[in-house]
Amino acid sequence: MKKHLALLTPLLLLAVCCTAQPQPVDIPRQYNFILYDANDLRYNAASPSMKTFFEKWHRVTTTQQGNINIVHIGGSHVQAGTMSNTIRTNLMHAYPGLVAGRGMVFPYSAAAKCNNPRDYRVHCSQKVTLTRNIYKEHTYPLGLCGIAVTANDSLTEISIEMNEPTVRYNTSRIIIFGHSDEGVVPQLRIADRNVYPSYADARTDRFVFNLSQPTDTFSVVLPCQRGEHFTLTGICLDNRHSGFSFHSIGVNGAAVPDYLRCQNFTRDLRMLRPDMVIFGIGINDASGRDFDTAAFRANYLALIDSIRIINPDCAFVFITNNDSFRRLRRNRYEVNRNGFLAREVFYRLADDTDGAVWDQFEVMGGLKSMDKWFKAKLAQKDRVHFTQAGYELIGNLFYNALFEAYASYTKKRTNTKPSSNTTPDSFSNPLDFLNPLSN
Repeated sequence: MKKHLALLTPLLLLAVCCTAQPQPVDIPRQYNFILYDANDLRYNAASPSMKTFFEKWHRVTTTQQGNINIVHIGGSHVQAGTMSNTIRTNLMHAYPGLVAGRGMVFPYSAAAKCNNPRDYRVHCSQKVTLTRNIYKEHTYPLGLCGIAVTANDSLTEISIEMNEPTVRYNTSRIIIFGHSDEGVVPQLRIADRNVYPSYADARTDRFVFNLSQPTDTFSVVLPCQRGEHFTLTGICLDNRHSGFSFHSIGVNGAAVPDYLRCQNFTRDLRMLRPDMVIFGIGINDASGRDFDTAAFRANYLALIDSIRIINPDCAFVFITNNDSFRRLRRNRYEVNRNGFLAREVFYRLADDTDGAVWDQFEVMGGLKSMDKWFKAKLAQKDRVHFTQAGYELIGNLFYNALFEAYASYTKKRTNTKPSSNTTPDSFSNPLDFLNPLSN
């Protein structure tokens, strides 16, 4: 009997390991207007950047060492947070032992009439001034987040509390991006205790806080006095663990040129050194009747060049614009046919960059499909934005397309030599170089 148990135990362990393998999200096929069979990531199988990304994914998940940084950049679809957080939590649930930092966040709702992602709550004690990259003039230079809030003349406290019940990030390092001409230095308040920066870099406007205990609730304290100000341009939450970090960068109304005008975009992004950038910018570029596809492509290529300066091997995924409508007058809308034109540009950009396309336009049903999404309560009345349920569905669809592309790669990998472009990481975590005393 003991002999039989001894033989059975390895088989049971093998069965457990097999059943524990990550799987795509189960999406019921309940909407006949969605083209579920078109839900895939389209790219050249010989793409060196996609191979490098998938090879790193394989290495990190099999060795439990190293970090993968994915950056999702867009407009209001990304600022809303639901799509990005759906992708993020799916990754964390697939690899529960590889939950790295929450990544870049911004306290959007610290400013009046500015919406915040649902996965963290924000409260601000004083009125602050908002600057977005869509403004013609920027009072202060903007960075990666494309947005800033400025505290003036008084002590301002901005509280941030994680609100994602299914994932614990256990933040142990917080990096604040910001600037003050008067030399105001930000602080943290955690459990009624003031925490001062462990390290500050005036050249890059970063203040690094290494925490003695992990936390997912804290306040940023900006101790401005009369005549002083501090402009906050971003916050990065890290836990120094190996695994995935999914950063979402979104500004309501933003188009590609708006990110090009962020003076410190590349400087801030250098800290993350992204392995993959998912582009969700385009719905605002293509909203007008005079949509210039040549300028759209040129602007995108300029933005991509600024990212390749940081990581020449970065993989790019282009999400085609969702189908959308224009408002003519009250309760009267017409379909925006620029979705077709933008879609063609995204495929050209993927070809230009050896990147990939997730054809959201096709998956959701093509031209005029947004009206069907609205009737199914998946889209808002403006027929441009989705409801929370719609964003969750879009996030799940994208995650499955990305996951299936990786699964396909791993199947082929068993019979092929790993990409020669794959090199060991310079740092187990790109954020570790910020403070040589942190480890």
